[in-house]
Amino acid sequence: MKILIVDDHHLIREGMRPVLERLPAHGSEEPVEIFEAENFDAATVTVTKHPDLDLVLLDVRMPGTSGFAGLAQWQKRFPGLPVVMMSGEDDPALVRSAIDQGALGYIPKSSTSEVILNALRLVLSGGTYLPREAIGPERVAPMPQADFAADVAARLGITPRQADVLALLLAGKSNKVICRELNLAESTVKNHVAAVFKALNVTTRVQAVLAASRLGIKT
Repeated sequence: MKILIVDDHHLIREGMRPVLERLPAHGSEEPVEIFEAENFDAATVTVTKHPDLDLVLLDVRMPGTSGFAGLAQWQKRFPGLPVVMMSGEDDPALVRSAIDQGALGYIPKSSTSEVILNALRLVLSGGTYLPREAIGPERVAPMPQADFAADVAARLGITPRQADVLALLLAGKSNKVICRELNLAESTVKNHVAAVFKALNVTTRVQAVLAASRLGIKT
């Protein structure tokens, strides 16, 4: 597993190392190779040399260029590069900016090591991560699961089964987990996810979470 930490503060990079070394599942002997960069230019050199990076942790506030501008550049040069933004702030506007630029998640630096680990494991498994405090206040009270599918299906013009998929997507579940929990083929889940994205007018899972939150859709 190869991970790049991009942050101009040495203490942050140093503090993240022992956390990242715990990423492999318990009992796994998979080695974790960690790279560091203190600025965006150095990070780009590393990304170029190691196109097989499993994860990049990018600071939002970077000297010389903002993390958002850097992320936008990487999206053009290295499509599919898995990037998670990290910041000392949890402003919903910053979260939306990160997601709009293609980040797979957003983790406040104030998070505990366990929260960071769980968030990164979720992203590595194909899920997405957003801090609840960054999504915004609850707009409606959570509804019983039995009522969720019918209500959301009617509001978005999707099928109840697609609403079930949305519920699991909002919980950060990967396609494989959704397949298992709903007993569906992977191709079917992909079709349902595509239908949900179309209904929400989004193109990524994290955008779907934000769009659902703005509509008051909560499981």
